[in-house]
Amino acid sequence: MNAVSFSHTSTTKVFSGILTTMRMRNLVIGLLFLTVLSPILLYTDKLSSSFTPSSSKQEDVNAFTLPTDTRHLNVLPQEESSTVIKEPIGIVYTDHINSSSNTIVTEKDLQLPDAREHKYARVLSATDDEVHSQTDNIIKQIIQTTNQEEEESQSDNGSDQESQQKTQVQLEQQSAVNSGDDDEKDALLTETSKQADQTAMPDARVRQLRDQLIKARVYLSLPATKNNPHFTRELRMRVKEVQRVLVDATKDSDLPKNAYAKLNAMDQLLEKGKQMQDDCATMVKKLRAMLHSTEEQLRVHKKQTMFLTQLTAKTLPKGLHCLPLRLTTEYYNLNSTEQQFPNQEKLDDPSLHHIALFSDNVLAAAVVVNSTITNSKHPSKLVFHIVSDRLNYAAMRMWFLVNRPGVATIQVQNIEEFTWLNSSYSPVLKQLGSRSMIDYYFRAARASSDSNLKYRNPKYLSILNHLRFYLPEIFPKLNKVLFLDDDIVVQKDLTGLWSLDLKGNVNGAVETCGENFHRFDRYLNFSNPLISKNFDPRACGWAYGMNIFDLKEWKRQNITDVYHTWQKLNHDRQLWKLGTLPPGLITFWKRTHPLERRWHVLGLGYNPNVSQREIERAAVIHYNGNMKPWLEIGMPKYRSNWAKYVDYDHAYLRECNINP
Repeated sequence: MNAVSFSHTSTTKVFSGILTTMRMRNLVIGLLFLTVLSPILLYTDKLSSSFTPSSSKQEDVNAFTLPTDTRHLNVLPQEESSTVIKEPIGIVYTDHINSSSNTIVTEKDLQLPDAREHKYARVLSATDDEVHSQTDNIIKQIIQTTNQEEEESQSDNGSDQESQQKTQVQLEQQSAVNSGDDDEKDALLTETSKQADQTAMPDARVRQLRDQLIKARVYLSLPATKNNPHFTRELRMRVKEVQRVLVDATKDSDLPKNAYAKLNAMDQLLEKGKQMQDDCATMVKKLRAMLHSTEEQLRVHKKQTMFLTQLTAKTLPKGLHCLPLRLTTEYYNLNSTEQQFPNQEKLDDPSLHHIALFSDNVLAAAVVVNSTITNSKHPSKLVFHIVSDRLNYAAMRMWFLVNRPGVATIQVQNIEEFTWLNSSYSPVLKQLGSRSMIDYYFRAARASSDSNLKYRNPKYLSILNHLRFYLPEIFPKLNKVLFLDDDIVVQKDLTGLWSLDLKGNVNGAVETCGENFHRFDRYLNFSNPLISKNFDPRACGWAYGMNIFDLKEWKRQNITDVYHTWQKLNHDRQLWKLGTLPPGLITFWKRTHPLERRWHVLGLGYNPNVSQREIERAAVIHYNGNMKPWLEIGMPKYRSNWAKYVDYDHAYLRECNINP
């Protein structure tokens, strides 16, 4: 009995377990049906209903005709908001902005136009041949326009209006190319342009990064970009990255190692942004507005730069102000016998090599004397005649008394000692002392707005600058004199200049025909009949700063009277602006013997592109311009040629804190 009861109980438990297992399985199957199969069935039902188009959708599809060639479809981004497959559309637009207008683009012009302001004619490309032919024509137009711009940019007479029109046409044509369907030709044109830039310029990558920043800013201002917050954030992030990469980079070597990666990342993002844009006319307008704004800023900055450079050139650094004061104090502490130079008997010997130097800058004069003696084969034959003004006369004497020029002879004179040089004899002296002339130089309001700001330098008020026209009066017993400016450095022996045959001419100088701005018409007013009747506007100019003068011929041809005559005619500054080169060109017209270019190389005070080979070959290098080597604005690449003739360990220089 017990066995039967036990067996029945076991069977009951087994069946109970089986029933429980079946219930669990059914429950699991039900849950699977709810969580997996139900969504699939619902999605299938919805998908089938979506394939039943409405009447409006059916009309759109029926009205749309696909072209025979659909190979461009695979490069288009998917359109999320529509289920209709669209073929890429060529956009032909007409921009109604007047390209001939010179009006500055205002903030109102920068606002996005309404959709009604620009009319678009959307057309489909009929055949692939038409697309190719149209793109070829556009590319040819762009190349022709670019060539025309390059030719016209070399001319000084191109107007701002013509430049604006050409820029607008080029931008519109470029936009038309970008909106075409022939992606291969567009990519080829872009790649060719990039390669040309990289070949022609050492800073091609820097320029490309800057161009990317400009393009990114344009995209950020367009509605298609503003409507895409994710793209906007990414583009702003890339802009900050490129800005950090550029910082103060001016050439490719200044860029960090990751610059190329940043450039590629930005390029890819901009390409994505390009796909988003459909309003080419708005982009053209934005670019045109940016171009006008940049050109205007450039003009303002150029004007400010010129004014500040002039101001810096006129200002005497503290060290150069301290030095003459210190030397003057020491000079007047000497007794009369200690204030005299030796070898004064050589001053009138015509067989020696005489050099005239007129300067109020002690340090500059010291470099001229030191460099000339250092590179001379016969320093004992050199005789330096230095003339300074009343303020710097004692300092100049003291410097050369302390720093004797070795076996060379030196003389320092005060211009006040030339009693013959007065306003009754010299018309220029009378003009320099007039109220109108002083007012011309020192009225700041006029100076800041004058287009001829480079002529407004008070050095032209100093008679020292015009003393070069009175060499026979200063040196009546000499036959030849070498004139040197105080902003030159002598690098070779100059002995050959005194034995040079000038062939009856008065002035020996290096011509500057290779530079357009050194021809006569750049210095003289040929609209005045006095100038146009007597001179050739395309005649070669020549350089002041290192000139060998034949004083015998000077006296015979009465050159000083020629100079006085023209100075009287120019009392109202209608024949030429101020300075000494224009009257020099007139006075020595057809009386100048051209020297070989190696004797005198100019431009180290304004031209950063003077070749090192030219500098090394030159007998004399000239820091003409505002960027003098003793000023902070002097160009560092040329300063060493001047600084090596300065002893910065000298006690006077250390006391005045004059450093290299």
